[in-house]
Amino acid sequence: MEFTGFPVAALDFYDDLEIDNTKSFWEAHKATYADAVKAPMTALCAALAPEFGDAKLFRPYRDVRFARDKSPYKTHQGAYVAAGPSTGWYVQISAQGLLTGGGFYAADSTAIAAFRDAIDEESSGRRLASVLRKLDKAGWVIGGDRLKTTPRGYDADHARIDLLRHKSLTVSRDYGFQPIIHTPELLDSVRADWRAVRPLVTWIATHVHG
Repeated sequence: MEFTGFPVAALDFYDDLEIDNTKSFWEAHKATYADAVKAPMTALCAALAPEFGDAKLFRPYRDVRFARDKSPYKTHQGAYVAAGPSTGWYVQISAQGLLTGGGFYAADSTAIAAFRDAIDEESSGRRLASVLRKLDKAGWVIGGDRLKTTPRGYDADHARIDLLRHKSLTVSRDYGFQPIIHTPELLDSVRADWRAVRPLVTWIATHVHG
């Protein structure tokens, strides 16, 4: 299947699902999810696979075993290409539109220690700071979970203390409802975004999971 964009019906589906997140709604609109959401996301990822690798499409069902919110369905469809444990490229469609991104979103204590060691080391730390400055200047939003305090073993006046506080590190670009998300040209935009994020993904894969 050739990627032709996400139809307006994809956004409408999630808009309605946010209001009526029930099995009865889902069962009545499974065909809309399959045709307007899953099929174009699968086609988009297939077109990107030769350069970035095969993607995982996340299941639409929420794990509610330990959650207060027992809503059974996710209100977005994400897809992810791994470059390492919890590290790689991401794209998502929801009622809020389309979002692209990359980085690492979860890590165990060993990976976080390796991440901070690489930030502390002058050459690799300065390289990461440079990559993030370029992404920030290009309009990417830098995010991730961060400590409010100084991580143990580092000085509060460390040159890269803001980076050392990160427990995860992501960048994202929000397309919202821009008309391009409904067109085949979105493929080129997502490809360009993922290429822009490649230096960050490569740095993480090398220094955290290498």
